[in-house]
This record gives sequence, structure tokens and C-alpha cells, in this order.
Amino acid sequence: MQGFLFSNLQENMLKSLQKFVLLTSLSQISWTATCLIAQSSLANPDLITSPNSEAIHLQENAMLSDRKPIESSAPFPIEAETKLAQVNIDIPDRNASISAKDLMPIESNLAIVAQTDPTAAPAETATEQSASAQKTENLAKSAQNPIANLISVPFQFNFNFGVGPNDRTQYLLNIQPVIPTSLNDDWLLVSRIITPVLVQPVPINSDRFGLGDINPSFFFVPKQPGDFTWGIGPVLSFPTATDPALGTGKWSVGPTAVAVWSPGKWVVGALANQQWSVAGDDNRAAVSQFLFQPFINYNMPDGWFLSFSPVITANWNASSGNQWTVPIGGGVGRVFRIDKQPVNVSLAAFWNVIRPEFGADWQIRFQFAFLFPTGG
Repeated sequence: MQGFLFSNLQENMLKSLQKFVLLTSLSQISWTATCLIAQSSLANPDLITSPNSEAIHLQENAMLSDRKPIESSAPFPIEAETKLAQVNIDIPDRNASISAKDLMPIESNLAIVAQTDPTAAPAETATEQSASAQKTENLAKSAQNPIANLISVPFQFNFNFGVGPNDRTQYLLNIQPVIPTSLNDDWLLVSRIITPVLVQPVPINSDRFGLGDINPSFFFVPKQPGDFTWGIGPVLSFPTATDPALGTGKWSVGPTAVAVWSPGKWVVGALANQQWSVAGDDNRAAVSQFLFQPFINYNMPDGWFLSFSPVITANWNASSGNQWTVPIGGGVGRVFRIDKQPVNVSLAAFWNVIRPEFGADWQIRFQFAFLFPTGG
């Protein structure tokens, strides 16, 4: 009896802890979204309007409607005379009345003066266009660097085809905000929290929908100039899945590391981690999971880029022949702006050349990410 009560108590405590971790993670995501929206508003003060702005505009319009029109007999402005003299325009007598017919050539030539006015705003120069293109390329390279000093909020949609004995499709959405924090003059802490939402096929042609295991990573990155950077830190996995089919039921921990080289138009690197289960449901299988993701990106004009970034995994506790998943493939993407908001959009496809018996045959990955260059 005591053993049953102790088991019941342990199960209830585990469920309560899972709910606490889930709520904490969701709160962090909500807080991050709120901060990003506030930061975007501050970065674009034109978007901030006063509740009295409409009334002010109405008052200004009323004042303008009360003004009397300029009579045609008014003397011609001296400033206009000076500018018209520069283009050899005949100016009528200052004391004579000016008819509408007389004003027509004057208005036409005033337009010419305005176009040639040295104080007018110049058109965008080739240098400015080149600087804008360089800025877009730098932003694209930062977006392709998982440990850059750049806040990003990616929504990654994965469609895995041919899952299970009945060749079903798994739908997986990874919400994975990346938030850099400056620790001091020498170090940067980059946190990456992956929150999966998925539809998982199960036997008897049924599906399970819900939240998977939340997977945060933390990288300590040195602040150093140059094309090469690296980061190292812990990776964790919390048993937050809302259904046993959607997660491992285990608390896992391990090391993670990343290295990035960015010469010219290239961004080349790799990310790796290894996790082992340390606690959780005793009735679930132990976890020993390896992940390796090489990435190669080539950047082209106007924010376009080609990418190669397969996610290679190994389940060391699986039977022989069912441990590795090795995809090959690639994709294309572009960094551009929606109004003033930079975004990164990409589409890729991968074929699993090595896979477990009931693993997916191939995958389509679509990603849409909000970028905040002032972050960190």
C-alpha cells in the first residue's frame, strides 16, 4: 500500500513539474514576443501615434480652410524673382496684375527651378545602393549563423513523408527563438529554445496532436573579430509532451557546440550535440541521442542564398540498422523586408538515404523568421 501511494505521489509530482516547465517556457516565449514588438515600435517611431493626432489634423485642416486665397494682384515674391532670373525668365511688372494665362509659363519654369535646386534631396547614388546591398548581405549572413549577435524568431515547418508502416505524414512546427545576451566585454550568451508542435502518426491510422518535448540550448560565444566564431554550452530536453507518442518522457542533458566560418559570400559551419536521459518515467526507454547539422550557405545579390543544412541524427539505443537518419538535399531562400521588418524565408527538400525501418522517406522544410538586427 505504501509503495502504491509513493508511486502515485511521484507520478503527480512529475506531472506538476511538467506543467510548470511548460508554463514557464510559454511565458518566456510570450515575454520575448512582447519585447520584440516593443523594440520594433521604438525602432519605428512613425508607427506610434497619439490618441489626439486625428483631432490635431482636423484643427490644422480647419485653419487652412479659413485662410484667404492669394489674390492675383499680389506682388511676385522676391525669392522667386531671383531664381527665375537665373533661368532667364521674363518677369512681369511688380505693380501689374498677373492673369492666370501669365502664371502658366511661370509655374512651368518654377518646376524646372525646383528640379535644379541644389538644396533639393538628391536621388539615391550608386554608393548608397551598394551600401544597402552590402547591409542586406551582412544581415543574411548573420541570419545563417546560429550564434550571431542577432535576435531571430524562426517558425520552421517540417513535412516528413512516409512515416511508419503505413507511410503516413508527420507534421512538425518548431518555434525556435534565438536571443543573444551580452555577459561582459568578452562573452556573449546565445539561447535557443525549440518548442515543437506536431501531428504524429500512430498505428491503426490514427494521429496524435500536441506539444512535444521542449529543447533549450545555451552557447557561450567569445566576442572576437574575424570570419571565424565558435560557441559551446549545455543542451537540455524537458518532458513537456502532451501525449506519450509526442515525446520521450525523460529529462535529458548533454553538451552542444557550434563553429562558423564566414569568408566572403559563404557561411560554412556545423552544430552538434549529445543528450542522455537523467530522470523521468521509469517505464519509458532511456535516451542517448546524437545530432549533427553541417551547413553551407552561398549568398547572392538582392538577399538570395543557396543552402545545404541536413539534420543528421543517431539513436544509440536503437537496434542495429535503425540508429542513423542521414538526409541529403538543399534549398533556396531570401532575406528581405516587409515594410521595415526584415525577414528570412527559405524552402528546402531532403531525401533520407539512411533511415530507420519506419523512419520518414523524405522531407520538405519551410522556414519563416523575423529578424531584429539591433538585438543583443
